[in-house]
Amino acid sequence: MSREIYADHASTTAPAPEAIAAMRAFLEPRGFGNASSVHRRGEAAREHRVVFPSHVFRLERLDHGPVGGPPQPEYLNAVLEAQTTLSPHDLLAACMDVERRMGRVRDERWGPRVIDIDVLTYDDEEIDQPGLVIPHPRMHERAFVLVPLMELDPNPLVPGRGRISERRLAPNAVLGVRPFAPPLVVPL
Repeated sequence: MSREIYADHASTTAPAPEAIAAMRAFLEPRGFGNASSVHRRGEAAREHRVVFPSHVFRLERLDHGPVGGPPQPEYLNAVLEAQTTLSPHDLLAACMDVERRMGRVRDERWGPRVIDIDVLTYDDEEIDQPGLVIPHPRMHERAFVLVPLMELDPNPLVPGRGRISERRLAPNAVLGVRPFAPPLVVPL
């Protein structure tokens, strides 16, 4: 059974052209995008495909990371809508595998990174297990996630929290989040 998901992918350490290249690589057949199969622990091939990617957005340089942590350069972020037959755990494992292949090193929480892939939602499921929380626990607070997400769905449902229109954001919550590049092309 195919499930609808939203995922975001971001970069803080690479200069803009390299960051966009890393995001585009996420959509390549060897990345997440239109990969024809993922083999995990002997399971049968499972398919997933990108339905629609958002524009790439830029969060201006901050004296701290996008959600805390050390100072970081500009932050590029995009959200994609996808269909998958992967289980939530296998989807997370596939995303982390893409991060590893692209050079992600996890040595500082909220620290700079070449790529960061988060599963935002998985249909309307709520999952709270060690190592996996869906929907993303802070997505509804982060303008750099909400702005590209609302480009794909103007009033998305955040399972367990309701529609975004029901949330109250601070008046300046989206300041500093600007369109930076067109939607990443999804390979056929």
